[in-house]
Amino acid sequence: MFISRFYISKMDCSSEVELLRLRLGELPEVKKLKFILESRELYVYHTGSVDAVEKSIDDLQLESRLINTEDSDGSFVPEDESADRRILITVFSINFLFFIIEMLFGILADSMGLVADSLDMLADAFVYMLSLIVVASSHHARMRVARLVGVMQAVLAVAGFGEVVRRAAGSETVPDTFTMLLVSGLALAANALSLALLNRSASGGVHIKASVICTSNDVIANAGVIFAGILVMVFESPVPDLIVGVIIFALVLRGAVRILKLGRHAAYT
Repeated sequence: MFISRFYISKMDCSSEVELLRLRLGELPEVKKLKFILESRELYVYHTGSVDAVEKSIDDLQLESRLINTEDSDGSFVPEDESADRRILITVFSINFLFFIIEMLFGILADSMGLVADSLDMLADAFVYMLSLIVVASSHHARMRVARLVGVMQAVLAVAGFGEVVRRAAGSETVPDTFTMLLVSGLALAANALSLALLNRSASGGVHIKASVICTSNDVIANAGVIFAGILVMVFESPVPDLIVGVIIFALVLRGAVRILKLGRHAAYT
């Protein structure tokens, strides 16, 4: 058995970890994976040549490079992440709940920032679903679920872009800034709670570390919506709300494209 060490620049969230698990799970020569998020390194324990492994990782376009390959004694034991399942299920529930809340009040308040942020919450919930709900399923079943998730994310993101264009082209009303600030503030508090729960984990498992980083990024998105709400209130213009909506929709679409690159393989298996 060999161990190949990769540096993956864009591996900083649960979505990238899960994408790598799904993609490399297709390869029979891959036996074990070890993720080191602090240094953004992935250790792949495999048989045979590293070429297929390297190509599969490159296909994800996460700015990866092979550092080295050496013989392994095969003694590595994958980390046990079962103790973290309850925390991750709680975080999944928070993300899905606030997807519903932000979507509902985003529509009522005419705020594309809230609607986009709700889809960002949904995208995170999808990632947790892939790693938790279908973890006992076969690899091909997980790939098909990933494909469905990618399609749903992409459709929602493209629809969001279309709505932004429609509003920008018309005489759009100014969003309700009180609702916008209140709901985005609650979403910020929810993500802070998620961070507190994740930091309580004693295991330091890869999904916990990835989720901490991912939730920290969500806090930044929440702060962006709050800042946009303040600008809307000051200038009495919907433009800041539309701009932050476009930015978050773009992030959601980028995630969907990555998932679809994996899911399309399942369509032919």
